[in-house]
Amino acid sequence: MKRRKIGIISGFALLLVLIVIGVSWYGYHHFGTLSTKQISANINSELIHTRQKQQAPLTKTYRQKLNSGHYTPDNMYVKLNPYKTSPLSALVAFKTKQASQVSIAVQGKSDRTTIKTTYSGYKTKHKLSILGLYPDYNNTVTLTIKAKNGQVTHKTLHIKTAKLPRALAKVKINVKTANKKKMAIGNDKLTFFVRTTKQPFGVDADGNIRWYSTNYSQHVFKELKNGHLLYLAKKNNQAEIYNELLETDFTGRIYKEYHFSNKTKSSNDTSGKGETTIVHHDTIELPNRDLLLTVSDGGGKYIEDTMVQISHKTGKVNKVIDLKKILPVKMWRQYDSTKRSDGKIDWFHQNSIYYDKSDDSLVISGRHQDLVMKLDYQTNQIKWLFSGKKKADWPRKYRSKILKTKGDTTYPGGQHAAILLPTASANHKNLILFNNNIAITNGPETTSKQYSEGVQYQLNEKDKTIKQTWAYGKTLGKQNFSPIIGSARYLNTNNRLLCFGFLKSGNKSRIIEVDKTTNQPVFDVELTNLPNKGYVYRSERFSLYPQNHNNQTYE
Repeated sequence: MKRRKIGIISGFALLLVLIVIGVSWYGYHHFGTLSTKQISANINSELIHTRQKQQAPLTKTYRQKLNSGHYTPDNMYVKLNPYKTSPLSALVAFKTKQASQVSIAVQGKSDRTTIKTTYSGYKTKHKLSILGLYPDYNNTVTLTIKAKNGQVTHKTLHIKTAKLPRALAKVKINVKTANKKKMAIGNDKLTFFVRTTKQPFGVDADGNIRWYSTNYSQHVFKELKNGHLLYLAKKNNQAEIYNELLETDFTGRIYKEYHFSNKTKSSNDTSGKGETTIVHHDTIELPNRDLLLTVSDGGGKYIEDTMVQISHKTGKVNKVIDLKKILPVKMWRQYDSTKRSDGKIDWFHQNSIYYDKSDDSLVISGRHQDLVMKLDYQTNQIKWLFSGKKKADWPRKYRSKILKTKGDTTYPGGQHAAILLPTASANHKNLILFNNNIAITNGPETTSKQYSEGVQYQLNEKDKTIKQTWAYGKTLGKQNFSPIIGSARYLNTNNRLLCFGFLKSGNKSRIIEVDKTTNQPVFDVELTNLPNKGYVYRSERFSLYPQNHNNQTYE
């Protein structure tokens, strides 16, 4: 009996010890993290309709003009800046007696700067966007109306635009190289400058501004699958917090407004003054049209290490990915590579997301770990890790995920904008990124801060190997070193668009389109006289009419 009692006591003692060990283990790995429910509550996202309601009377007026029957090819209704935020756009409405197809051409000032497009289908009611007007100029716009019976009519409009706003007009745009025949500009593409604040804008091959929004934007400026734009904005330009994502078009019409609480706001300015943001670096559209955002969890200590999926139907959070629960605890608990005066810990600093539809996974970039990695989107399991961190420094369970380098392959340092290219095969995928080349935690120390570059790699996800296949920027040296921000974009099989965004302490941005075959620039433009934080975070090459020619930007 006594022996049995001792056995029971021993069993309870062992169970207690196991519970204590379990609680301790869980506490060590999860202390400092929040529940999915709490993070969702902190984000507190919703769809609102403030701007849509404000625009409703305008949309109604334009519909009435179109349906009135008063406007014909000889007497078109023309409205410049139809939604009051896109001064270099216009709306044209008219009816034709016969079903007709319409082509538009905004005449350029030099070779290959005419913006032209053809609207698909034959219709009798025509409501058209005129995009790519020059500022402070009497633009010539030609409309070619082709009826189904083959009859063709040409009409010419003259649209006078206003001067650029003072702050934008002060930006100096110096085109150093423009080989227009080799540039990937098509008939209707501009080079867009996505800034850390102030107006986003697009230029043609001559460096002339042909589109801008009066709404200030920060970091997020994307084309959606339906041809609309998605960009991060503030309630108004005087507000201090970027907490609204707008789905809009190039004329400024708003289709959706996502609003976020300011509880999870963050900023690189640790003084607590100036602008802050909710979506700190990136947003992508998922195949089901939901949005995936880079955010902070709202816990107050750890920042810029969380992603949330937002329903495009409700605006609510329906998925949370907390990287603290995926990567080794030591990475965020003992992080000391960078310090903030406000005490917050920016251990990962996620600055990009890419969705790989081939295997339902995410490729993400973490600047402060000098790390690019791939996650299974359903399970959050790591598929691979690309970093200069020594294999022995990773906990054992992560080591099988590490990509092995082949040949002369550069590890990234403080990198941005990691995406996979459409040129994949059964066994190989191609990764491109902007390597700032600044060693934060695991980047190469020997070359750190000597240059920045766009780099392309070929990786074999089956055997976990990676090999560098192309790079551009090293020969430009220290004067082209960008310690923060930047991007690398795929334009076609030949051309890459690189953004060296933070030169001369943020007083200059340089964007270069490179012919990958010759490794020579075909477009090289410098922006100077930039306002505070008005430098170029990313550069994109967007079509003004993506739906007309199925020529949306790849990303």
